[in-house]
Amino acid sequence: MSNILVFAEHSHGKFPKTTLVALTAGKEAAAKMGGECHAALLGKGMDALAGELAEYGVKKVYVADDASLEHYVADAYAIALSQIAKDKGADVVIGTATAVGKDLLPRVAVRLDAGMASDITGINDDGTVLRLLYAGNAVATVKFESATKVISVRATAFDAAKKGDKGEVEKVSVSLDSGALKTKFVKFDETKSDRPVLTEARVVISGGRGLKSGENFTTVLEPLVDAMGAAMGASRAAVDAGFVPNDLQVGQTGKVVAPELYIAVGISGAIQHLAGMKDSKIIVAINKDAEAPIFQVSDYGLVADLFKAVPEMKEEVEKLKH
Repeated sequence: MSNILVFAEHSHGKFPKTTLVALTAGKEAAAKMGGECHAALLGKGMDALAGELAEYGVKKVYVADDASLEHYVADAYAIALSQIAKDKGADVVIGTATAVGKDLLPRVAVRLDAGMASDITGINDDGTVLRLLYAGNAVATVKFESATKVISVRATAFDAAKKGDKGEVEKVSVSLDSGALKTKFVKFDETKSDRPVLTEARVVISGGRGLKSGENFTTVLEPLVDAMGAAMGASRAAVDAGFVPNDLQVGQTGKVVAPELYIAVGISGAIQHLAGMKDSKIIVAINKDAEAPIFQVSDYGLVADLFKAVPEMKEEVEKLKH
């Protein structure tokens, strides 16, 4: 019997979809391992969020409300989360493999002397977990030898949790010696956009090296992106070429997305890119090379000059909106 503790990441007073994915994984792990699923919420002024979190079917929400936790700082959060896990007898700590999760969970694993499995895609009845290798071409079954386990979940591997039975909220105190903390929050320079967040969007349109320049991302691709209310992504080749910033990168070393519709424009389909988007519900590819690997995973493919096809698509989308 293993009790599960889910780290509930939040931003701007909301839970992103990635947190709801972790809650689903936590509840599935609890069901298979015979324990209860709890959640940990860290921050300042957490009453409203704690009440919302309790509605997602977790047995209990542990809230560490402290000024030192107002902003995410790795060492403070690692101390707080590991303390809650120890004090409440959590055998398994689960979070999503977001930028924060990748930064935080290994530190928690060290503090708990726990084995860790990163970016997992499934949980088996015997407590082992599944993890993709070689850009998704192989699946490893990972067995833990430690009594305590820390797991980060791939953001596209589980459905987002739905609200259900309401759990209990319990405020907990954590011991944070501000003088002993090695890092402190200074400021957060956030990239703001009117477009949907890449990992949350229903529609993602990504451009590749075939767009030839950053200017073409702006003049050719962006009008279609905005017409469809989509998020914009890019291949690593486009990012490495300096066409767009790296926060738009989709792929094995970028963001992993699984929107309802993914449109790949001028992207050849290297295996590293496919690893970041192949779980999309519908994949559309536009490429002038009929032999491009992207067509092997596409539901719909258009062999065409993107500089002609994309503006035509934008015009047709605009017609449908009027």
